[in-house]
Amino acid sequence: MDKKIIYMDHAATTPVRPEVLEEMLPYFTEKFGNPSSIYSISSENKNAIAKARETIAGTIHTTPENIYFTAGGSESDNWALKAAAEAYASKGKHIITTKIEHHALLHTCEYLEQKGFEVTYLDVDENGLVDPARLESAIRPDTILISIMFANNEIGTIEPVAEIGRIAREHGVLFHTDAVQAYTQVPIDVEEMKIDMLSASGHKINGPKGVGFLYIRKGVKIRSFVHGGAQERRRRAGTENVPGIIGLAAAARIATERMSERTAAERKIRDHLIGRIESEIPYAKLNGDRTKRLPNNVNFSFSFIEGESMLIMLDGKGICASSGSACTSGSLDPSHVLLAIGLPHEIAHGSLRLTIGDGTTMEEADYVVDQLKEVVEWLRSMSPLYEDFVKKEQSR
Repeated sequence: MDKKIIYMDHAATTPVRPEVLEEMLPYFTEKFGNPSSIYSISSENKNAIAKARETIAGTIHTTPENIYFTAGGSESDNWALKAAAEAYASKGKHIITTKIEHHALLHTCEYLEQKGFEVTYLDVDENGLVDPARLESAIRPDTILISIMFANNEIGTIEPVAEIGRIAREHGVLFHTDAVQAYTQVPIDVEEMKIDMLSASGHKINGPKGVGFLYIRKGVKIRSFVHGGAQERRRRAGTENVPGIIGLAAAARIATERMSERTAAERKIRDHLIGRIESEIPYAKLNGDRTKRLPNNVNFSFSFIEGESMLIMLDGKGICASSGSACTSGSLDPSHVLLAIGLPHEIAHGSLRLTIGDGTTMEEADYVVDQLKEVVEWLRSMSPLYEDFVKKEQSR
């Protein structure tokens, strides 16, 4: 009999919804035409892409011509930064971001620094929040771009995006946000929030991997990232990933239509998990803002615990979780996000991220906490540091 799997890592990736897959399947077989060709089966696919673009645009309150399909969030981040830096280099070479961005953005900033750009990496507070006043004071006459994520992928903190957008617009600086974790988890209105560019990805919202989009506000001077053909209005060459685009749009439509009820259910389970862990596991610290937080994110650090051992033991009990970003899961270094919010190395190493998805049940959440309690207790029993700590506490 197969072991039951409880999947608590939806921030890493999500399963494709059956109805999304159903909409995609014809585009692998009978509807296989290249949208750039002129015969009818191709023009039908071109129309399907146009409809998908319209659907995506509606989810963030913009118009279809501002949506450009990409291979995912990392490409969208790279495109936004590299192409904007190139296009606006004559105005200045200063970029502002934060110390807690996804590595798709941080590594792109490092690349741009090698090309002569200067990057300011803003600190965040102990909850991972950017101070808008500190951001505004960092803007210089040669600042061309501000890139700050909508919500953090590790600790779930939601940034003051509308305020950042207002500040950027007042100073005539472009504002890009990586919304890969926030998209369809919180309402996004790019016009109201004064967002100039926004990155999103399909596989975080029960859509397929290998597809995403970049929103580029009309009037933003940004050049092609992939050169070749005339696809995506000459801004992103390459034959369109038609099944992926159809799946992305279907997943976005379903996630947006059900956002209110789905996130309410996630929030209930999230708060239940947080409450039980805080009350039943000693020396556990919640990471991220308690209220300005993604509905599906739980992140704790456990003193006297090594995170990798915890994950391996949880996996042995059928629980899929992570200690941070899936993109750095092979790294032995502690999370740059947890270090940025002030955690010491030894505590940051003992972190656990649980991310809830559509279909996660309260029974599963309780099972996870029950097993986590056993794992933490067992690992601490092996730690001489914990034993010494307990003796000191008892002698007080």
